[in-house]
Amino acid sequence: MKKKLVTLCAALALCATAIIGGTLAYFTDTKTAENTFVVGKVAITLDEAKVNEMGEAQQGDRVTGNEYKLIPGHTYKKDPTIHVANDSEKSYLFVKVVNGIEALEAAGEGTIAKQMEAKGWKPLANVANVYYLEGTDGKPAVVSANDNKVIFENFTINGELTELNNVSPITITAYAVQADGFADKTAAEIWTAAKLA
Repeated sequence: MKKKLVTLCAALALCATAIIGGTLAYFTDTKTAENTFVVGKVAITLDEAKVNEMGEAQQGDRVTGNEYKLIPGHTYKKDPTIHVANDSEKSYLFVKVVNGIEALEAAGEGTIAKQMEAKGWKPLANVANVYYLEGTDGKPAVVSANDNKVIFENFTINGELTELNNVSPITITAYAVQADGFADKTAAEIWTAAKLA
């Protein structure tokens, strides 16, 4: 009987040890940090005032193009404007202006080229018909969200012309390149790096 009692006590001790051993644990904790990324973007639109065929402003939303009836000596409203979107990153602006009526324009300060120059658009070296917006410091200008940049405002047909032949359209293409990463770069370096041509 004593042997059974010792065996029973030993069995109970083992059982208690197993129960105690089973409930022992280290304190632990786990946390996960999750990053959220929002992708930046550069976004622009290009439009101009709605006009009739004589270049007179009309009511209504801005448009992406107009049709004109050309008459010597007449001035037409045409104000192509780049609008930087409200959620756009800071950027540099370039435009390609293929002026199909350049030979028909009245000479002087009112030509499309002279108007562009007055508004800070400078020809990009060694790239035909491409201009960049220059800042007051002589470097490419950085534009921000909600900026609006007019390229030129009108054009005038030479009043001494007796006929208008071989009239081609004025074609404008606008480009925006993120400003970040291009500090102290020239307009030509930005244009080349962005592979816009």
